[in-house]
Amino acid sequence: MLLTLSANSLSRRIGSTGPLGLDLLDLPAYAREHLDLYGLQISASMLAGAESSVFDRLRDRADKAGCPCLLLSEDDPQPLSAQDGRAEAAMERMDRVIRGAHKLGCNAVAFAIEARDDATSIENVAERMKHVMERAERLELNLLIAPRAGLTADPERLATLIKKIGGFRIGSLPDFETAANTGDAAEYLRRVTPYASSVVASTRVFDDAGVHEPYDLRACLESVMSVGYDGALAIDYRGKGDPVEGVKRTRDALLAALEAPEP
Repeated sequence: MLLTLSANSLSRRIGSTGPLGLDLLDLPAYAREHLDLYGLQISASMLAGAESSVFDRLRDRADKAGCPCLLLSEDDPQPLSAQDGRAEAAMERMDRVIRGAHKLGCNAVAFAIEARDDATSIENVAERMKHVMERAERLELNLLIAPRAGLTADPERLATLIKKIGGFRIGSLPDFETAANTGDAAEYLRRVTPYASSVVASTRVFDDAGVHEPYDLRACLESVMSVGYDGALAIDYRGKGDPVEGVKRTRDALLAALEAPEP
């Protein structure tokens, strides 16, 4: 399993002019050399307003560091079921993100959908996503739906939507914290992960012994592995304090779980 870094973990440092500030272009080398991680998941907002040359330079730096850009995520949920022109704007936004991901050399784009959980919404979203998929397929990119409240909250509904969209490049982006918030993280992950080509290992708080307190990371990891998942695992530390320390604790906890003998 490939351990990677969600750049959101270090968002407080990226672009900061303080002594601990980190330039986005230096992130690949930092992730590889200081965090021992092997790829990047980047938020589109970090590249807002950036010229084309910045995408080229980031891709080049990432490739040279051995820490490639793997996934570009859109921060804002997209209203793909809206009827007032917002859906068309969302499709245009996703098209821009897809083109940006291609320029970075990513293999996937992630996004969330803003829509009610009803029959009309699922039909509207599926139809519009088919048009978005055309661009993604031409550029050989996967589109991953990040579950959120509404249409994609329930694993069964998410699976129905993915099947309605169709194609082998549409999938899911499971998230440990999202799974834990359902009350049954293990079952949720087992149902969502079969459609995934990337999983977010989100964390919050560790005790002095390095144990993650809000939910069991090993149980989450075992759940995704139980359905045959062996792809990228993006570390996304969302807690307080030193984010670098949080990323390292997450990495160490995941490695320990991966190396632990089966019960």
